[in-house]
Amino acid sequence: MRKLSLIGLLFVAPLAAEEDAFLKWMDAVAQRQLAEREAAVARIRTPAEARARQEQVRSRILSLLGGLPDYSGPLNARVTGTIRKSRYTIEKVIFESLPKIFVAANLYRPNEPGRYPGVLLPLGHWEQGKPAVQRIAANLAMKGFVVLAYDPIGQGERQQEYDWRLGRSIAGGSVEQHLLAGAQSILAGENFARYRIWDAKRALDYLVSRPDVAGDRIGCTGCSGGGTLTTYIAALDPRVQVAAPACYINSFRLLFAGPTGDSEQSFPNFLSSGLDIADYVELFAPKPFLINSTVGDYFPIAGTQHAWQEALDWYRIFGASEKIRWAAGPGGHGTPLEIREAIYEWMIRWLKDGRGNYREEAVEMLPDFELFASDKGQVSGRDIYEIIRENFERRKVPGSSEELLREVRRVANIETLNAGTRQRLALRALSHLPGADFHTETLAIEAEPGLEITGTLLTPSRGLPKPVSVLLVAGLPDSAARLARDGYVVLNLMPRGVPAAIPPVYRFSGDWLTNVRAWLIGRNLAGMRALDIIRGVDVLAGRGYGEVRAAARGVPGVWLLLAAAVEPRITAIWVDKTPYSLRAALDQPLSRNLHDAVIPGFALHWDFEDLVRATASRRVIWSDPSDWMGAVAPHRAGALYRTFEEPDDRFFQMLLK
Repeated sequence: MRKLSLIGLLFVAPLAAEEDAFLKWMDAVAQRQLAEREAAVARIRTPAEARARQEQVRSRILSLLGGLPDYSGPLNARVTGTIRKSRYTIEKVIFESLPKIFVAANLYRPNEPGRYPGVLLPLGHWEQGKPAVQRIAANLAMKGFVVLAYDPIGQGERQQEYDWRLGRSIAGGSVEQHLLAGAQSILAGENFARYRIWDAKRALDYLVSRPDVAGDRIGCTGCSGGGTLTTYIAALDPRVQVAAPACYINSFRLLFAGPTGDSEQSFPNFLSSGLDIADYVELFAPKPFLINSTVGDYFPIAGTQHAWQEALDWYRIFGASEKIRWAAGPGGHGTPLEIREAIYEWMIRWLKDGRGNYREEAVEMLPDFELFASDKGQVSGRDIYEIIRENFERRKVPGSSEELLREVRRVANIETLNAGTRQRLALRALSHLPGADFHTETLAIEAEPGLEITGTLLTPSRGLPKPVSVLLVAGLPDSAARLARDGYVVLNLMPRGVPAAIPPVYRFSGDWLTNVRAWLIGRNLAGMRALDIIRGVDVLAGRGYGEVRAAARGVPGVWLLLAAAVEPRITAIWVDKTPYSLRAALDQPLSRNLHDAVIPGFALHWDFEDLVRATASRRVIWSDPSDWMGAVAPHRAGALYRTFEEPDDRFFQMLLK
């Protein structure tokens, strides 16, 4: 078996002290939410109570997904080729999941005629897609199952933004492609997982439509991301009778501060809605569920044990403890022989009345290209971002300015922040360095109870400071010293969780992990960073340094726009090279750092121009507005543009006059 590609679940770069403190703060919130959930589950004692919670949980999950697509069009399935082996045949299949969204699949069936149990086999994050699971699929076919393995979006023959000249996607690997679609989905008020689940439902549609498949005997198994999809589809589609996910079932008790999954695996408000991964298992009860894990997985086995114990207690409520099992195999992330055979045995036991041999047999492995269902190794049709955009266009509804301000206050957590905390601003001086032109003081600023952010305060050494103070947001440190020499008080503020570095593999998605963690607990990172800017205003105002002007460059300009909309003490702002529109991120397949700016569902009602209007008579200077790839967008009304290699001086003069 080929090794899994980088799957976006481990954050291996060392954390700066501020990042580590922020992670610990968010984890404490997550642990409180998880404890409340576990207490609620523990109070359930009867099958009737359990069924009532199942209905509640199913409704919550579907709501968090944004529902599933409302589409009933034909599959238009066709077999494009066959490979016949001595005991099984591989059919190459293409079907249509959504209009012009094609899925490439391999169907493995026994050579002997008859009606067999079916097994759906979703894929993990293998770049090659379906060829990665041919050993498992072929063995199940030899044991009397019809198996459908299909390529997920962004993998195998379904690369997004595929460049035929290069022979690969320009969007990067499968995780980057998922994260790009994930950020766009969140922007549109839904979750990318809805499209992954829909592919699985349509794959089931095809599987049960076949005359050689017994539609009332359907199982599902997959590893890693395939384990995720196995768990989702089993919980949400009643046609699945037996489930056996591998290397997925765990608990956010351990995952939250560790290997948190990408945006298709971590929904906004998931933990704050009273959910954990065990809820999917419990939705499936009392049908047969096999949890598979490995002792050396980066998904901590203690988290699997935590979920297993709760799920076992849940199955006992239904008197069905024999229908849930946990198999742990050796090695790291994947499906070693011991796990593969546990899956075969589970499917044989529950779908074939225990008749058959679960021992694995040798399989002739084929190279990737021989399993292609399309002529050129890539299906035709549309990319998923086009579907996300169309769905967004159908659902968007203008919101009022009053609703906008309420929403910004909500995501920034302004209303719930203790008023006394605002009045008694807690500051700690971390260092003080006197200088000939200005003094430099490093401050720890209480952003919220239990969480500090860092600011560097520069105050002129000679004479009275200018009547205007300047707040710089994350990214303009070179300007701070020059402004202080000119007599301005300057606070260079570093909002919470801004990473010291981003792993190069995430060149498009950027700091997705911090954002995903914030979403899980019902918070929003852009909103929280707007609150941090307001806390910076509290510092300057509390020391009587005069009216506040603020500046930011790039995506931090979005946080400043949010803060300025609800904080009248900011009398003017300058944003430079900041994306001109949130909705514009849906118009193209690629974006950079979109996770840092997305508020779930915000773009359905407002855009950045609405934030500008919310500042009323206060001045907004916007220079070199960009698209979401950092290219300057020309001819934007009201925007200012640099000449070749022009410095910042002109824009600071406008901000400070």
